[in-house]
Amino acid sequence: MWAGARGLPAPPEPGDGLTLLDGWGRPVDGDPAEPLTSYGQLHPEWAAGRGDPRRWAALALEVQALQETQLRALRDPRATPVGPPLALVTAWAESAAAVLAVELEHDGLPFDRLVAAEQLEPRDTPRGQRDAPVLAQLRGEPVDLRNPLQVRELLLRRGIDVPDTRSWRLEPYRRAHPLVDALLTWRKAERLATTYGWGWLDTQVGADGRLRGPWSAADGGAGRMTAGAGLHNLPAELRTAVVAEPGCLLVRADLGQVEPRVLAAVSADPALAEAARQPDLYAPVATRLGCDRPTAKVAVLAAMYGQTSGAAGQALAGMEASYPVAMAYLRAAEQAGRVGQDVHTHGGRLVQTGSGRFARNAVVQGAAAELFKAWAAAVRAGLSRGQGRIVLCLHDELLLQVPEADAPAAVTLLEKALQDVAAHWASGSGVRFVADISVASRWSEAKG
Repeated sequence: MWAGARGLPAPPEPGDGLTLLDGWGRPVDGDPAEPLTSYGQLHPEWAAGRGDPRRWAALALEVQALQETQLRALRDPRATPVGPPLALVTAWAESAAAVLAVELEHDGLPFDRLVAAEQLEPRDTPRGQRDAPVLAQLRGEPVDLRNPLQVRELLLRRGIDVPDTRSWRLEPYRRAHPLVDALLTWRKAERLATTYGWGWLDTQVGADGRLRGPWSAADGGAGRMTAGAGLHNLPAELRTAVVAEPGCLLVRADLGQVEPRVLAAVSADPALAEAARQPDLYAPVATRLGCDRPTAKVAVLAAMYGQTSGAAGQALAGMEASYPVAMAYLRAAEQAGRVGQDVHTHGGRLVQTGSGRFARNAVVQGAAAELFKAWAAAVRAGLSRGQGRIVLCLHDELLLQVPEADAPAAVTLLEKALQDVAAHWASGSGVRFVADISVASRWSEAKG
């Protein structure tokens, strides 16, 4: 980072100190007690993490100032003529998300252990007890329920041909065959008992009633905030245990139809932007495609995820005719991925593409992540003078804990922060971004 900000060649990765070369391959000179060599490079001893923390802070501020100067020079012609360029807003949001990730990991999510325990089966329950309702329908037919291949073959023998046994694949067959219903019920109980069982509860929930896990400000692909300890996949049964502390309430805000709205903004498709001005984007899309709303939703999602078979393929034909600018934007990203070219998000972040389909979605999902983090940063800043805190960032959802008296103000803050961020991030697009906001004492009750 130091070399890049200074326009110097990148030095070798910090090693064990035996090979000390600078970015030009020359032996390093200078005093190891000082941060820089005579050539201006960061001394390898410092790059390895040694040195005075106060001097480190000064170096970090210098890098920040240099980066900001360079980012201000990258003004996007689509941006507003006033205010910071979008690339700088992205950098600020990424930085704020990194700070927020540290806070989330430190503070944890308020979690009632006793409520969670009520949702779990008794300790040391044999797994055969969970298996029994499914096996009873098989009348002795041998199958390992934990082997997806055997389960798929079992279903095939009963006339249910699916490419895999994921829950969303099996859900349409739940009413058609009692075995599928039993399998899906078993799978939910199995996940709750194994992934989120007593071992998880004992190790992840602290004595202070907080669920903690490691946080990252950006995953390696789309750039979303991610968390460990099951925070991002908490089953619905355990969301009842996320309870506001005494005197507080939870305020939940979920961005509505965010990826289609982001596509409308970043592609500058006027027809899709017009649809995105409505509270429900899929309704005008359905009218334009001449289909019902569920089919319109499939068409939009298929366009973004590169799905081409079945009903999705038929729906895509209508998208091509009705929203050619957005479709051309997605095709360009996919083609770049196919030939190994990296792509950039709307906010300027580099995404290294591994495939065409990944690149097609990354330009949308990555931009949505940038918008979300800028929104989260604005909300965090608005809460800084009170006792409210962001306690969870879940994909496109923010969960706040605030004092009861501050809940109305928190709702206003969430709405205003989204509009302020979108006004700059999607300037000139005419796209409307919406959030479903609700207030409750439990996360399971705070649903739009």
